[in-house]
Amino acid sequence: MKPFENNGTDLESGTEKDRDKSARSTKGAKLQNQALLSGLAYCFSSCSMILINKFVLSGYDFNAGISLMLYQNLISVIIVAVLSFLGVISTEPLTWRLIKVWLPVNVIFVGMLVTSMFSLKYINVAMVTVLKNVTNVITAVGEMYLFNKHHDGRVWTALFLMIISAISGGITDLTFHAVGYAWQIVNCFLTASYSLTLRRVMDTAKQYTKSGNLNEFSMVLLNNTLSLPLGILLIFIFNEWIFGSGNQLHFYVVSSSNRSYHIQVEGLIYGFLCLAVYWEVFALVSSLVGSLNKIPLSVAGILLFKVPTSLENSASIFFGLLAGVFFARAKMRERSQS
Repeated sequence: MKPFENNGTDLESGTEKDRDKSARSTKGAKLQNQALLSGLAYCFSSCSMILINKFVLSGYDFNAGISLMLYQNLISVIIVAVLSFLGVISTEPLTWRLIKVWLPVNVIFVGMLVTSMFSLKYINVAMVTVLKNVTNVITAVGEMYLFNKHHDGRVWTALFLMIISAISGGITDLTFHAVGYAWQIVNCFLTASYSLTLRRVMDTAKQYTKSGNLNEFSMVLLNNTLSLPLGILLIFIFNEWIFGSGNQLHFYVVSSSNRSYHIQVEGLIYGFLCLAVYWEVFALVSSLVGSLNKIPLSVAGILLFKVPTSLENSASIFFGLLAGVFFARAKMRERSQS
């Protein structure tokens, strides 16, 4: 009987191993599918968002970028709040202690969004994507001094290539606008500051949450909710409340029906973009997808808005986009080795 018992045990053990392999294979396939879906969602939302923003800001000569930001953030808050109320996602309650800790991060967050609006009004989409690479350089230097993080040679090589492409792209830009470039430089510093400040504040913020953790959806709700009063204040500071004819309050509600339609559409896209960015599995591939996403975005920006360009400028843009992809791969390799 023992041989039969042993055979039975071996068969059972083999079956269990097969089941484990099958389960791991199924889990891996699900993760890959979720990563692919989140990546596609991010690409679609991000490209659509930037292109529609550019269309509204430049095509309509729209001078109320802060109002536009305020509207987008309001839509994002509504979407996240509704999903949280329906139980689709979970969010942390916004306590006063959490708000006080998070306020410095939010101020930088609002500055980052506002300067992005201002720069996009004057600079073509392709050059904006290349100039944004400067943010990676500032962030890498900040990580060295604030967190004692050392980067390998591949990362520094990619960062050097980014700097070269940004400088050469600016020199050869046929649509160069000094004001737009100034806003974009400020945006790069604010974006890097947001990333670095977020790391320092995150651990403290978690101590003031109910669950002891701060998930991505709670961050979306927290950032966009706190941005509303600050956005309203900036609207009055920059005199956007008298945008248009007379003294009529316009904010983000504008007279042109076509313009209003585009703004409403991009408000919804921004809400879904926030969800796509913070999709849990997407964090695994965010840097690489974000870099690859810039290639079709730049091409679409040049073609849709009929941006005049030269061979030198096109080469600089393409060079910068490849440097961004190289940087993302180098960072992923660096993380896997750490």
